[in-house]
Amino acid sequence: MHHILLIDDDELLAPPLAAYLRRFDFALEAALRPSEGLARLAAGGIDAVILDVMLPEMDGFELCRRIRRDSQIPVLMLTARGDLTDRVVGLELGADDYLPKPFEPRELAARLQTILRRVASHAPPPAATETSPHLLRFDGLVIDLERRSVHRQGEPVELTGTEFELLWLLARDPHKILSRDEILNRLRGREADLYTRAVDVLISRLRRKLEPLDAIKTLRNAGYTFALARLP
Repeated sequence: MHHILLIDDDELLAPPLAAYLRRFDFALEAALRPSEGLARLAAGGIDAVILDVMLPEMDGFELCRRIRRDSQIPVLMLTARGDLTDRVVGLELGADDYLPKPFEPRELAARLQTILRRVASHAPPPAATETSPHLLRFDGLVIDLERRSVHRQGEPVELTGTEFELLWLLARDPHKILSRDEILNRLRGREADLYTRAVDVLISRLRRKLEPLDAIKTLRNAGYTFALARLP
């Protein structure tokens, strides 16, 4: 069972949502204030966070920023319906996904399942070698799918689940051009009814984390491509 922390000051939201999510093998806990949420996260045992934007003490953006200082735990933000700014800011701060309010509980469950599948890690097979299909080596960068780890010039790089999936998507086929819509379709696993600006935000975050490597190139009116040289 996955343990999910809901940080939302709506006291009426958690009980029915917890009852609904149990059928998907999710155990939902609730915190009404950011300070309570941070304390619960510090205690450990939480697999993902559902985070509302409108909160007392501090807004959800500041709380997401604080969570990201110490953890790469998956974060799904609840935003105002149709508010593009909330969605972009949330992604820029490291959120893995977002869901507009009001939402359907079934969609929330589906998005949680997708996020947790993305970040699920498995122990590497004992016989893994440099030629493993789960290991990509480039000039200055090593990406390990089994460990879901990235090392840039020998130093580990902390990525969110969505950032890792984006990097793997680009790096597994270097120099292939992927459009924004193609990236959205592959990351979301469904038709992209979202907005292409989300891809720009994710690419920008990923580029910053991979600096000083110039790993991702933008091709105007075409999309993005992975530009590092593959090593044998």
